[in-house]
Amino acid sequence: PVAIVFSREESMASSTKRHPARIVSTMAAGSDGRLRAVEFEGDYNTGAFASWGTAVANRVPVHAGGPYRLPHYAARARAIHTHVTPAGAFRGFGVPQTTMSQEQLIDELALKAGWDPLEFRALNALRPGDTLPTGQLLDDSVGLVECLDALRPRWTEALARIAARNAKAPPQRRHGVGLAAFFYGCGNTGTPNPSTVRIGVRPDGTLVLHQGAVDAGQGSNTVIPQIAADALGVPVGRLHIVGPDTHLTPDCGRTSASRQTFVTGRAAFLAGTALRRRIRALLNAVEDAPVHFGEGWVGAGDARLPLRELPLDAHGYALCAEERFDPPTRSLDATGQGRPYATYAFGAQMAEVEVDLETGRVRVRRVVAAHDVGRRVNPTLLEGQIEGAVAQGVGLALMEQYLPGRNNNLHDYLIPTVHDVPEVEVLFVEAPTPIGPYGAKGIGEPALVPTAAAILNAIHHATGARVREAPATPDVVLRALAAAGRGLPLAPGAR
Repeated sequence: PVAIVFSREESMASSTKRHPARIVSTMAAGSDGRLRAVEFEGDYNTGAFASWGTAVANRVPVHAGGPYRLPHYAARARAIHTHVTPAGAFRGFGVPQTTMSQEQLIDELALKAGWDPLEFRALNALRPGDTLPTGQLLDDSVGLVECLDALRPRWTEALARIAARNAKAPPQRRHGVGLAAFFYGCGNTGTPNPSTVRIGVRPDGTLVLHQGAVDAGQGSNTVIPQIAADALGVPVGRLHIVGPDTHLTPDCGRTSASRQTFVTGRAAFLAGTALRRRIRALLNAVEDAPVHFGEGWVGAGDARLPLRELPLDAHGYALCAEERFDPPTRSLDATGQGRPYATYAFGAQMAEVEVDLETGRVRVRRVVAAHDVGRRVNPTLLEGQIEGAVAQGVGLALMEQYLPGRNNNLHDYLIPTVHDVPEVEVLFVEAPTPIGPYGAKGIGEPALVPTAAAILNAIHHATGARVREAPATPDVVLRALAAAGRGLPLAPGAR
């Protein structure tokens, strides 16, 4: 075996980063508040090597219009080669930085049209039966309106509370609340991304789950066995797990694109269901007969069968089921028409901030995250994903900025610590998708997408100044305040 170990400096200098983007966009709405058109153009700096640049640029135009009804839409994204450190696959795959631009525009348009930002989004939100600019019909699992409904009482309360707080606060301390909505396609963009799962029964009655999904901390080693066990009708503790190994487990694809619970979970559900049906058929049991496993036997209802009476397959199993799932997608054609994703995650977040007008420092005090997750398979893991995404979103919005040769270590490259992470309240909306396991869909990347945009909108609400670049470090905020004429007046004699 061969191993390579990077120093922190080498890792920072050579590993791929999130794509920096320069975005120009225009939005229009009618006098009734309904969106009429969006025009978007974004250049994404993919650095010296392509990495995933073209795939990022391909995902962006599907999402740049936001989760809204759009009669007229034009979008173009390009991956641009430069001489800097390469950019590549990074949580959100180009959509978080796109959302920072587009959700600020939505806020500006809402305020210019005289609408509350939440009500403007609710008016224009996608609903079941709507069609995306790609021509794809959204026939199910579109929970954005419900997410906004869940946020509404908290939004109303926060507006009143923050207005009262600002009336009493010293002039250099301003508080604000901001909102951002999003949608995000689960899985690869218009390309096959199948997963295969195998469940076998050894002659001694041991149940073995072969699942090749890599658990990078997101919890697939917990969720996928849960799904398989439930589909089979046994406690999850009965399953012996064989994890990712090209010799022992079928291919479950990459741990990316918010696809493992959705895609591999569906394959696990299909495998568990198929094995249960096979056992019932073998024992001539009725369709809803419970399946049982014992030491050396299998049963359905009142019937039992010794497993040693059955021939073994090539894997050494007396009984086995192997199922494959590939979400139904269709690549985008030259005009941008197709079915790039089989299902989409929807949601909205609101962020409360405190801004120091003297120093430009921003503190995020609270985030409320409402997410349509399809169906909650494991609520604890879902909460963990969202809380982690909020922490990462704080870094994206306020502090993380790689400057080659200048911050190649963590004492220079700032990331959020426990002191920077706000209170997080999570609200779940369930709009099940029929092709997901029990209706579930992805959350890993979707949870990050709106956070930074909500923070930037909250800065505007607090100060009246728009921050057009990220991260909103103190110097960036001070420049925005000065440009908007919102900074504190200089003290007498100051220069």
